[in-house]
Amino acid sequence: MNGTRIAAVGHYQPAKVLTNEDLAGMVDTSHEWITSRVGIKTRHIAGPDEPVDELAAHAAAKALAAAGLTPGDIDLVLVATSTAIDRSPNMAARVAARLGIPSPAAMDINVVCAGFTHALATADHAVRAGAAVRALVIGADKMSEVTDWSDRTTCVLVGDGAGAAVVEAADEPGIGPVLWGSVPEMGHAVRIEGTPPRFAQEGQSVYRWATTQLPPIARKACEKAGLTPADLAGVVLHQANLRIIEPLAEKIGAVNAVVARDVVQSGNTSAASIPLAFSKLVEQGALRTGDPVLLFGFGGNLSYAGQVVRCP
Repeated sequence: MNGTRIAAVGHYQPAKVLTNEDLAGMVDTSHEWITSRVGIKTRHIAGPDEPVDELAAHAAAKALAAAGLTPGDIDLVLVATSTAIDRSPNMAARVAARLGIPSPAAMDINVVCAGFTHALATADHAVRAGAAVRALVIGADKMSEVTDWSDRTTCVLVGDGAGAAVVEAADEPGIGPVLWGSVPEMGHAVRIEGTPPRFAQEGQSVYRWATTQLPPIARKACEKAGLTPADLAGVVLHQANLRIIEPLAEKIGAVNAVVARDVVQSGNTSAASIPLAFSKLVEQGALRTGDPVLLFGFGGNLSYAGQVVRCP
């Protein structure tokens, strides 16, 4: 085997939907104010009895079913999350226990909004190196649990959810080389800190960084896969804010691509946002099997990671 591929994807969101009108009854805001600044209309919010590992397990179970696999076929579980409250057991072990996966390597990866693309690269490396046969890669976050619901600058952004992918060996590379890095001296721009932990960010700093510094990095990720942006059939960026997604996608130059805009319905779900949006595009038939798709995560630390994958 010369590469790996995504065999299947799946996603899950809690049933409760929080609208902009609902938020207007909680803080000094309005539907017009929110949509004009971030483009979000609704978001899904998990209840107190819906922990992160439950969201993750639902998405993972859907990905396994779509791949025609059983829990026993998985020997590596990676969960990208920044909202794990407990130190141990980690989310990956809890998900493995919920699904009944026997004796997997189980690791959490905390790179906040870029977590899923970091985890996907890690799974790709592990399978190609022979350290794993099949990996379950999950992005899951319960941002509502780390949000100050009296702060209108952040509470209008967040949502909860999970997305998952099954990674396995393939004859031809279906997951391109990752391009990853960070700007650690600007790590303060996106934070989940304190006791209890609370999400905060410097919105203008993040906006400028994302729209000016990231386009050439995303184009280079395409180059590493031997493609140009015009070759892409899909672009799935971290669903941070529609005012970031649209100019960033335009500057990348993916003129023929479907651009994921799930942020409008789901809000910013951090590490869940890319697999959640990708899985929805697959489910809706907006992307076809074999289509080249750029996955590009960015955010906390300020970290980024991107790779071109072939649609399952």
